Amino acid sequence: MVQAGIIDVGEQGDVLAGVRRFTVDEYMAMGEARILGETSIMYERGRVELLNGEIITKEPMGPYHLGGTNQLNMLLAPALVGRAIVQVQGSIFLDDRSAPEPDMTVLSLANSWERAETGDVYFVIEVSDTSLAYDRGIKLARYAAAGIPEAWILNLRGREVSTYNDPTGTGYAAVRTCRAGESISPRAFPDAILAVADFMPPAGETS
Repeated sequence: MVQAGIIDVGEQGDVLAGVRRFTVDEYMAMGEARILGETSIMYERGRVELLNGEIITKEPMGPYHLGGTNQLNMLLAPALVGRAIVQVQGSIFLDDRSAPEPDMTVLSLANSWERAETGDVYFVIEVSDTSLAYDRGIKLARYAAAGIPEAWILNLRGREVSTYNDPTGTGYAAVRTCRAGESISPRAFPDAILAVADFMPPAGETS
């Protein structure tokens, strides 16, 4: 990072100690310099995101996580054609120290060629297999603090999806949980009605 001009020599110790907080611009510069990625020495697993200035390494995506994301994308994208962009595993820029990467983000059409920021987001979706505590905890709190109007968390092991609406700054005032056998729709697009069972693994088959 010193050689790439992202930090100076005096900051190197804090980086190695894991106490250095990064800005979004520094995080993006690390990506461009290939400091982040599958072949990176610092972040070998290659799945990272920036939250509150901290670079967080995410768990590898298992088959059920991938399957849930793919199934939901197949259902949601056709329902929103011409009305919104369905972004799969791309960063959204909440502020100068947070650029999380939801499994799916539904964005305004005006965002076609620009980086996604808070005002572009209709709702975000996290698909959770082993990451449920993280997604429901620090990540959901960060979405609420940024004013993301709606968030979905798919609990694959519980075969349920929780929706969070009306951000308060510290959390969400309205929470609803739907299970297989029920239907769900985003608040921004109430006519896009999805059967929960259509994007959940069969009972007893989660990892």
